[in-house]
Amino acid sequence: EPSDNASVNYVVYKGDYYVSNENIFMYKVDPETLETKEKVDWSKFIAVNGATAHPHYESDGTTYNMGNSYGKNGSRYNILQVPPQKSNCTDTLEGVKVLCSIAPMNQMKPSYYHSFGMSENYIIFIEQPIKLNLLQIVTSKLRGKAIFDGISWEPQFNTYFHVVNKHTGEVLPGQWYSKPFASFHQINAFEDHGCVVLDLCCQDDGTTLATYKLQNLRRSGEALDQIYDSISRAFPRRFVLPLHVNSDTPVGKDLNPLPYTLARAVKDADGKVWCTHENLYSDDFEKFGGLEFPQINYSRCNGRKYRYFYGCGFRHLVGDSLVKVDIETKNFKVWQEDGCYPSEPVFVPVPNAMAEDSGVILSVVVSPTENQSAFLLVLDAETFRELGRAEVAVQMPYGFHGIFTS
Repeated sequence: EPSDNASVNYVVYKGDYYVSNENIFMYKVDPETLETKEKVDWSKFIAVNGATAHPHYESDGTTYNMGNSYGKNGSRYNILQVPPQKSNCTDTLEGVKVLCSIAPMNQMKPSYYHSFGMSENYIIFIEQPIKLNLLQIVTSKLRGKAIFDGISWEPQFNTYFHVVNKHTGEVLPGQWYSKPFASFHQINAFEDHGCVVLDLCCQDDGTTLATYKLQNLRRSGEALDQIYDSISRAFPRRFVLPLHVNSDTPVGKDLNPLPYTLARAVKDADGKVWCTHENLYSDDFEKFGGLEFPQINYSRCNGRKYRYFYGCGFRHLVGDSLVKVDIETKNFKVWQEDGCYPSEPVFVPVPNAMAEDSGVILSVVVSPTENQSAFLLVLDAETFRELGRAEVAVQMPYGFHGIFTS
């Protein structure tokens, strides 16, 4: 029985709000009252076994997502397109279509993914060496094992980038790859001088998922610190994928034409392009434990060249600071307060603003301290100074992702 847990994110399809996880079920909610309206099953509309909780949106409301399918022809990574408009008031996912299907490197061990990138014209999917052993997962209940036992980090494999034309569904013929890394969240992607520039949060070790087992989360004090010290940190990185590589492209030459990034892309003798990242942070950034839950001024900058992103610093198993990073200078600003654990920073722009960072950052901050209220924190997105907080006199769980609506 598929899980109906939908605790990862709020998503929008055809103007309606849903809570979503990575399985086949979502719940439509009333954005005013947060009342649950109906349960929606992806598989009733299209042949997938789930979809991510991180879709991408066009300005007209067209939504893109990804979901796996498993059948007689093996497993597939599917890029999904949901139309922007309803045909009637009861519409949910009607009209969704598979824009493109990509075969995994190993049909019985496809890669796990949590999100994907989108530029103006392309979808960028990362096939990373976190593998799903389908046989072990399907038989887990019979064997008395958890589904997680079928997920493994296999660093003997490299990480591959797939680029798809989102207007035609064509998979570009180029082959881009990098050393093995794990990534859960993309920051942004944009096109420049025949290249796709892809920014994302990366870890060099993909065993992090094993950290979040119940027996670990129930630890405290030094025992919990030991768990944290054992895991790899996620840091923001930039890759450049040159799109126009052919038999005439020279071997062994850096194909990155962009003067503002140190990322490299070198064609090998076999025609593949080996990509080496640039770090999007300075050395003193590491003391904040890396960065996850990245956000940008999405309505203005997604799919376009940009300068700023925001995220949570992780000096603990959950985020304990908020960070603003300037990509051009690699300078950063931090908000933190002892005993406080902020959620993903949500950027709310000033209407018709000239500056990219004109707006506010919203984050729900919780604390394990008894009698300390949770609060909604409001920061000036430009200066990162606190503008105010709204306290809620209840204990709240730590949240993952959110959305702003007005």
